[in-house]
Amino acid sequence: MKILYGVQGTGNGHITRARVMASCFNELGIDVDYVFSGRVNNDYFDMHEFSDYRAFRGLSFSTQNGQVKSLATLKNARICNLVSDIKSLNIKQYDFVLNDFEPITAWAAKRVGIPVIGISHQASFLSDNVPMSGRGILRKSLIKHYAPASIYLGVHWQPFANNIIPPFIAQHNHENPVAVMNKVLVYLPFENLDSVVDYLKDFPEKEFYCYHPNASNNSFGHIHLRSPSRSGFLNDLANTSGVIGNAGFELASEALKLGKKLLLKPLDGQFEQTANAQTLFAMGMAHVMNYLNPQALDDWNSAPQNKQINYPSNPAPLIDWLLIKQWHNTQLLHNNLWANVRI
Repeated sequence: MKILYGVQGTGNGHITRARVMASCFNELGIDVDYVFSGRVNNDYFDMHEFSDYRAFRGLSFSTQNGQVKSLATLKNARICNLVSDIKSLNIKQYDFVLNDFEPITAWAAKRVGIPVIGISHQASFLSDNVPMSGRGILRKSLIKHYAPASIYLGVHWQPFANNIIPPFIAQHNHENPVAVMNKVLVYLPFENLDSVVDYLKDFPEKEFYCYHPNASNNSFGHIHLRSPSRSGFLNDLANTSGVIGNAGFELASEALKLGKKLLLKPLDGQFEQTANAQTLFAMGMAHVMNYLNPQALDDWNSAPQNKQINYPSNPAPLIDWLLIKQWHNTQLLHNNLWANVRI
Protein backbone atom coordinates (compact mmCIF):
# COMPACT_ATOMS: atom_id res chain seq x y z
CA MET A 1 0.00 0.00 0.00
CA LYS A 2 1.25 3.48 -0.90
CA ILE A 3 -0.14 6.68 0.60
CA LEU A 4 0.24 10.34 -0.35
CA TYR A 5 -0.03 12.71 2.59
CA GLY A 6 -0.84 16.34 1.76
CA VAL A 7 -0.20 18.84 4.56
CA GLN A 8 -1.10 22.52 4.83
CA GLY A 9 2.16 24.35 5.53
CA THR A 10 0.96 27.91 6.17
CA GLY A 11 1.37 27.56 9.92
CA ASN A 12 3.23 25.05 12.01
CA GLY A 13 0.14 23.39 13.50
CA HIS A 14 -0.65 21.09 10.58
CA ILE A 15 3.01 20.12 10.36
CA THR A 16 3.05 19.29 14.08
CA ARG A 17 0.14 16.90 13.60
CA ALA A 18 1.81 15.39 10.54
CA ARG A 19 5.00 14.74 12.54
CA VAL A 20 3.07 12.55 14.98
CA MET A 21 1.56 10.63 12.08
CA ALA A 22 4.87 10.34 10.21
CA SER A 23 6.63 8.89 13.25
CA CYS A 24 3.99 6.17 13.52
CA PHE A 25 4.00 5.49 9.76
CA ASN A 26 7.78 5.05 9.92
CA GLU A 27 7.57 2.67 12.89
CA LEU A 28 4.96 0.55 11.08
CA GLY A 29 6.97 0.52 7.83
CA ILE A 30 4.17 2.09 5.77
CA ASP A 31 5.18 3.73 2.49
CA VAL A 32 4.11 7.38 2.62
CA ASP A 33 5.11 10.33 0.45
CA TYR A 34 4.59 13.89 1.67
CA VAL A 35 3.51 17.09 -0.06
CA PHE A 36 3.44 20.46 1.71
CA SER A 37 2.06 23.73 0.41
CA GLY A 38 1.46 27.21 1.77
CA ARG A 39 4.97 28.65 2.11
CA VAL A 40 8.23 28.69 0.19
CA ASN A 41 10.45 25.67 0.68
CA ASN A 42 13.22 27.58 2.46
CA ASP A 43 10.83 28.57 5.26
CA TYR A 44 10.30 24.98 6.44
CA PHE A 45 12.46 23.77 9.32
CA ASP A 46 12.99 20.56 11.32
CA MET A 47 11.48 18.42 8.56
CA HIS A 48 13.61 15.26 8.88
CA GLU A 49 10.59 13.06 9.70
CA PHE A 50 9.28 13.57 6.17
CA SER A 51 12.32 12.40 4.21
CA ASP A 52 12.19 13.58 0.57
CA TYR A 53 9.04 15.67 0.84
CA ARG A 54 7.81 17.93 -1.97
CA ALA A 55 6.84 21.56 -1.41
CA PHE A 56 4.58 23.80 -3.48
CA ARG A 57 3.72 27.44 -2.98
CA GLY A 58 0.00 26.60 -2.84
CA LEU A 59 -2.44 28.95 -1.16
CA SER A 60 -1.90 31.02 1.95
CA PHE A 61 -3.35 34.09 3.60
CA SER A 62 -1.58 37.41 3.96
CA THR A 63 -1.43 39.07 7.37
CA GLN A 64 -0.33 42.39 8.79
CA ASN A 65 -0.22 43.37 12.45
CA GLY A 66 -2.37 40.45 13.56
CA GLN A 67 -5.03 40.77 10.85
CA VAL A 68 -5.82 38.76 7.73
CA LYS A 69 -5.58 41.10 4.73
CA SER A 70 -8.21 39.87 2.29
CA LEU A 71 -7.16 41.96 -0.71
CA ALA A 72 -3.48 41.02 -0.34
CA THR A 73 -4.49 37.38 0.05
CA LEU A 74 -6.35 37.49 -3.27
CA LYS A 75 -3.49 39.28 -5.02
CA ASN A 76 -1.00 36.67 -3.85
CA ALA A 77 -3.17 33.66 -4.67
CA ARG A 78 -1.57 32.97 -8.10
CA ILE A 79 -4.45 30.74 -9.17
CA CYS A 80 -2.84 29.87 -12.51
CA ASN A 81 0.21 28.45 -10.74
CA LEU A 82 -2.05 26.53 -8.38
CA VAL A 83 -3.99 24.96 -11.25
CA SER A 84 -0.73 24.09 -13.00
CA ASP A 85 0.60 22.38 -9.85
CA ILE A 86 -2.62 20.40 -9.47
CA LYS A 87 -2.50 19.19 -13.08
CA SER A 88 1.21 18.33 -12.94
CA LEU A 89 1.07 16.27 -9.74
CA ASN A 90 1.04 12.60 -10.73
CA ILE A 91 -0.74 10.62 -8.03
CA LYS A 92 -2.11 7.60 -9.89
CA GLN A 93 0.32 5.27 -8.06
CA TYR A 94 -1.26 5.94 -4.65
CA ASP A 95 -4.01 3.90 -3.00
CA PHE A 96 -5.46 7.00 -1.35
CA VAL A 97 -4.57 10.52 -0.28
CA LEU A 98 -4.46 11.50 3.37
CA ASN A 99 -5.08 15.23 3.48
CA ASP A 100 -4.66 17.85 6.21
CA PHE A 101 -6.38 20.82 4.57
CA GLU A 102 -3.94 20.90 1.64
CA PRO A 103 -5.52 21.93 -1.70
CA ILE A 104 -3.06 20.63 -4.33
CA THR A 105 -3.14 16.93 -3.40
CA ALA A 106 -6.89 17.11 -2.68
CA TRP A 107 -7.79 18.52 -6.09
CA ALA A 108 -5.25 16.36 -7.93
CA ALA A 109 -6.85 13.27 -6.40
CA LYS A 110 -10.34 14.50 -7.20
CA ARG A 111 -9.34 14.92 -10.88
CA VAL A 112 -8.39 11.23 -11.23
CA GLY A 113 -10.87 9.68 -8.81
CA ILE A 114 -8.49 8.64 -6.02
CA PRO A 115 -10.09 8.62 -2.53
CA VAL A 116 -9.18 11.51 -0.24
CA ILE A 117 -9.43 11.17 3.54
CA GLY A 118 -9.51 14.68 4.94
CA ILE A 119 -8.29 14.77 8.56
CA SER A 120 -8.00 18.29 9.93
CA HIS A 121 -9.24 20.68 12.55
CA GLN A 122 -11.00 22.61 9.79
CA ALA A 123 -13.06 19.51 8.94
CA SER A 124 -14.58 19.56 12.42
CA PHE A 125 -16.41 22.78 11.51
CA LEU A 126 -18.49 20.82 8.98
CA SER A 127 -20.44 19.47 11.95
CA ASP A 128 -23.36 21.55 13.19
CA ASN A 129 -22.41 20.62 16.76
CA VAL A 130 -19.08 22.47 16.70
CA PRO A 131 -19.23 26.07 17.96
CA MET A 132 -18.73 28.57 15.15
CA SER A 133 -20.16 32.07 14.96
CA GLY A 134 -21.17 33.90 11.80
CA ARG A 135 -21.85 32.63 8.30
CA GLY A 136 -21.64 28.87 8.90
CA ILE A 137 -23.04 27.75 5.54
CA LEU A 138 -20.56 29.85 3.56
CA ARG A 139 -17.61 28.75 5.68
CA LYS A 140 -18.53 25.09 5.39
CA SER A 141 -18.69 25.50 1.62
CA LEU A 142 -15.26 27.15 1.60
CA ILE A 143 -13.77 24.31 3.65
CA LYS A 144 -15.14 21.70 1.25
CA HIS A 145 -13.98 23.53 -1.85
CA TYR A 146 -10.56 24.49 -0.50
CA ALA A 147 -9.49 20.88 0.03
CA PRO A 148 -12.25 18.50 -1.16
CA ALA A 149 -12.33 15.04 0.38
CA SER A 150 -14.25 11.80 0.04
CA ILE A 151 -14.45 11.44 3.83
CA TYR A 152 -13.98 14.16 6.44
CA LEU A 153 -12.59 13.40 9.89
CA GLY A 154 -12.45 16.39 12.21
CA VAL A 155 -9.98 16.95 15.05
CA HIS A 156 -11.14 18.89 18.11
CA TRP A 157 -10.84 19.25 21.88
CA GLN A 158 -14.23 17.72 22.62
CA PRO A 159 -16.20 14.82 21.03
CA PHE A 160 -18.75 17.06 19.35
CA ALA A 161 -19.72 14.46 16.68
CA ASN A 162 -19.06 10.85 15.67
CA ASN A 163 -16.55 11.87 13.00
CA ILE A 164 -14.47 14.01 15.37
CA ILE A 165 -11.34 12.63 17.03
CA PRO A 166 -9.05 14.12 19.69
CA PRO A 167 -5.68 15.66 18.85
CA PHE A 168 -2.59 13.44 19.04
CA ILE A 169 0.15 15.05 21.13
CA ALA A 170 3.57 13.42 20.88
CA GLN A 171 5.48 12.47 24.01
CA HIS A 172 8.78 14.36 24.25
CA ASN A 173 11.82 14.00 26.48
CA HIS A 174 12.25 17.54 27.74
CA GLU A 175 15.38 18.98 29.24
CA ASN A 176 13.62 20.77 32.14
CA PRO A 177 10.13 19.34 32.77
CA VAL A 178 9.47 21.30 36.01
CA ALA A 179 7.49 24.49 35.40
CA VAL A 180 9.23 27.79 36.17
CA MET A 181 6.48 29.98 37.58
CA ASN A 182 7.73 33.31 36.22
CA LYS A 183 8.48 31.92 32.74
CA VAL A 184 6.02 32.60 29.90
CA LEU A 185 6.22 31.26 26.35
CA VAL A 186 5.07 33.73 23.69
CA TYR A 187 4.19 32.71 20.13
CA LEU A 188 2.47 35.46 18.15
CA PRO A 189 3.86 34.93 14.62
CA PHE A 190 1.22 37.07 12.90
CA GLU A 191 1.87 40.13 15.06
CA ASN A 192 4.55 42.72 14.40
CA LEU A 193 7.59 41.68 16.45
CA ASP A 194 8.28 45.22 17.68
CA SER A 195 4.68 45.46 18.87
CA VAL A 196 5.02 42.20 20.79
CA VAL A 197 8.23 43.35 22.47
CA ASP A 198 6.64 46.68 23.36
CA TYR A 199 3.65 44.81 24.82
CA LEU A 200 5.81 42.63 27.07
CA LYS A 201 8.26 45.23 28.33
CA ASP A 202 6.00 46.54 31.11
CA PHE A 203 5.93 43.17 32.90
CA PRO A 204 9.49 42.79 34.20
CA GLU A 205 8.43 40.26 36.84
CA LYS A 206 8.03 37.67 34.05
CA GLU A 207 10.67 36.08 31.83
CA PHE A 208 9.17 35.98 28.33
CA TYR A 209 10.55 33.53 25.76
CA CYS A 210 9.25 34.88 22.48
CA TYR A 211 9.43 32.79 19.30
CA HIS A 212 8.78 34.67 16.07
CA PRO A 213 9.61 34.16 12.36
CA ASN A 214 11.44 37.51 12.32
CA ALA A 215 13.38 37.00 15.54
CA SER A 216 17.01 36.08 16.02
CA ASN A 217 18.30 34.64 19.29
CA ASN A 218 18.79 37.65 21.54
CA SER A 219 17.73 38.94 24.94
CA PHE A 220 16.59 42.36 26.14
CA GLY A 221 16.35 42.13 29.91
CA HIS A 222 13.39 39.88 30.71
CA ILE A 223 12.43 39.39 27.01
CA HIS A 224 14.26 36.56 25.27
CA LEU A 225 13.76 36.43 21.50
CA ARG A 226 14.06 33.08 19.79
CA SER A 227 14.18 32.15 16.10
CA PRO A 228 12.01 29.20 14.97
CA SER A 229 13.23 25.91 16.43
CA ARG A 230 11.00 22.94 17.13
CA SER A 231 13.25 21.40 19.78
CA GLY A 232 13.88 24.72 21.53
CA PHE A 233 10.19 25.57 21.45
CA LEU A 234 9.20 22.23 23.01
CA ASN A 235 11.77 22.57 25.79
CA ASP A 236 10.51 26.05 26.62
CA LEU A 237 6.89 24.88 26.45
CA ALA A 238 7.65 22.05 28.88
CA ASN A 239 8.84 24.27 31.72
CA THR A 240 6.83 27.43 31.13
CA SER A 241 4.00 28.46 33.44
CA GLY A 242 1.79 29.59 30.58
CA VAL A 243 1.48 30.44 26.90
CA ILE A 244 0.54 33.67 25.15
CA GLY A 245 -0.36 32.98 21.54
CA ASN A 246 -2.73 33.29 18.67
CA ALA A 247 -5.56 30.79 18.76
CA GLY A 248 -4.11 28.12 16.48
CA PHE A 249 -5.28 24.61 17.23
CA GLU A 250 -2.07 22.62 17.71
CA LEU A 251 -0.23 24.92 20.11
CA ALA A 252 -3.33 25.17 22.29
CA SER A 253 -3.64 21.37 22.17
CA GLU A 254 -0.05 20.90 23.33
CA ALA A 255 -0.59 23.43 26.12
CA LEU A 256 -3.77 21.66 27.25
CA LYS A 257 -1.95 18.32 27.32
CA LEU A 258 0.71 19.84 29.61
CA GLY A 259 -1.72 21.83 31.77
CA LYS A 260 -0.39 25.25 30.73
CA LYS A 261 -2.66 28.24 31.11
CA LEU A 262 -3.45 30.15 27.91
CA LEU A 263 -3.83 33.80 26.94
CA LEU A 264 -5.06 33.95 23.35
CA LYS A 265 -5.26 36.73 20.82
CA PRO A 266 -7.05 35.19 17.78
CA LEU A 267 -5.91 36.31 14.36
CA ASP A 268 -8.42 38.96 13.28
CA GLY A 269 -10.38 37.84 10.22
CA GLN A 270 -9.62 34.13 10.66
CA PHE A 271 -12.86 32.45 11.70
CA GLU A 272 -11.16 29.24 12.87
CA GLN A 273 -9.06 31.07 15.43
CA THR A 274 -12.04 33.07 16.63
CA ALA A 275 -13.99 29.85 17.11
CA ASN A 276 -11.04 28.21 18.88
CA ALA A 277 -10.75 31.08 21.33
CA GLN A 278 -14.48 31.03 22.03
CA THR A 279 -14.46 27.27 22.63
CA LEU A 280 -11.48 27.35 25.00
CA PHE A 281 -12.96 30.30 26.88
CA ALA A 282 -16.23 28.36 27.28
CA MET A 283 -14.25 25.35 28.54
CA GLY A 284 -12.59 27.57 31.13
CA MET A 285 -9.20 26.81 29.60
CA ALA A 286 -8.15 30.20 28.23
CA HIS A 287 -8.30 33.95 28.67
CA VAL A 288 -9.01 35.82 25.41
CA MET A 289 -8.10 39.30 24.18
CA ASN A 290 -8.94 40.98 20.88
CA TYR A 291 -5.80 43.14 20.86
CA LEU A 292 -2.50 43.18 22.76
CA ASN A 293 -4.23 44.27 25.93
CA PRO A 294 -2.01 44.93 29.00
CA GLN A 295 -4.97 44.55 31.37
CA ALA A 296 -5.70 41.08 29.95
CA LEU A 297 -2.10 40.06 30.56
CA ASP A 298 -2.20 41.45 34.09
CA ASP A 299 -5.41 39.51 34.88
CA TRP A 300 -4.05 36.33 33.29
CA ASN A 301 -0.83 36.48 35.31
CA SER A 302 -2.79 35.85 38.50
CA ALA A 303 -4.95 33.06 37.00
CA PRO A 304 -4.41 29.45 38.18
CA GLN A 305 -2.87 26.73 36.04
CA ASN A 306 -5.05 24.50 33.87
CA LYS A 307 -5.53 20.85 34.67
CA GLN A 308 -3.85 18.52 32.21
CA ILE A 309 -6.01 16.84 29.56
CA ASN A 310 -4.74 13.40 28.64
CA TYR A 311 -5.11 13.58 24.87
CA PRO A 312 -3.62 10.49 23.16
CA SER A 313 -0.09 10.39 21.80
CA ASN A 314 -0.26 7.23 19.67
CA PRO A 315 -2.13 7.52 16.35
CA ALA A 316 -1.88 3.76 15.62
CA PRO A 317 -5.68 3.23 15.98
CA LEU A 318 -6.25 5.97 13.39
CA ILE A 319 -3.70 4.45 11.02
CA ASP A 320 -5.31 1.00 11.45
CA TRP A 321 -8.65 2.58 10.55
CA LEU A 322 -7.10 4.14 7.45
CA LEU A 323 -5.54 0.87 6.29
CA ILE A 324 -8.66 -1.30 6.57
CA LYS A 325 -10.50 1.26 4.41
CA GLN A 326 -13.78 1.17 6.36
CA TRP A 327 -13.78 4.92 6.17
CA HIS A 328 -17.51 5.54 6.40
CA ASN A 329 -17.59 3.82 9.80
CA THR A 330 -16.20 6.48 12.16
CA GLN A 331 -18.14 5.45 15.27
CA LEU A 332 -15.74 2.73 16.51
CA LEU A 333 -12.71 4.94 15.88
CA HIS A 334 -14.41 7.82 17.67
CA ASN A 335 -15.30 5.66 20.68
CA ASN A 336 -11.82 4.11 20.84
CA LEU A 337 -9.93 7.39 20.80
CA TRP A 338 -12.16 9.27 23.22
CA ALA A 339 -12.65 6.41 25.70
CA ASN A 340 -9.85 7.41 28.06
CA VAL A 341 -9.76 11.18 27.52
CA ARG A 342 -10.79 13.10 30.63
CA ILE A 343 -11.76 16.73 30.01
